[in-house]
Amino acid sequence: MDQLQPFATIDDLATLWRTLKADETTRAEELLLVVSDSLRTEADKVGKDLDKMIDEKPPFFANVVKSVTVDIVARTLMTSTNQEPMTQTTESAMGYSWSGSYLVPGGGLFIKNSELNRLGLRRQRYGVIEFYG
Repeated sequence: MDQLQPFATIDDLATLWRTLKADETTRAEELLLVVSDSLRTEADKVGKDLDKMIDEKPPFFANVVKSVTVDIVARTLMTSTNQEPMTQTTESAMGYSWSGSYLVPGGGLFIKNSELNRLGLRRQRYGVIEFYG
């Protein structure tokens, strides 16, 4: 079975996020494939084919898919592989207090609900049912 192409490239990462360091390039290439396939899986869960959507929708939709892919890969690359990355820390002196927030608690790849919304991959829920209509 042929490998499907990722929705973004290393050049897209450099343009939309930042130039990669030499040791990040190999990891980023693999992440682009994994993230793209993960997005395809999320689309399949709601009965959609993301590749077909890109072909059928206006050309700007492909840019949205590329942007979401770059966002997820960038977030994953920012996640340290040898220590827990902190987004916020607070320290005190004489009271011996410390607190912090982790970038990705538990590590790993994750896709935000807002990113799925941007791609139209969230299931619609009915909020009101009219019984006496």
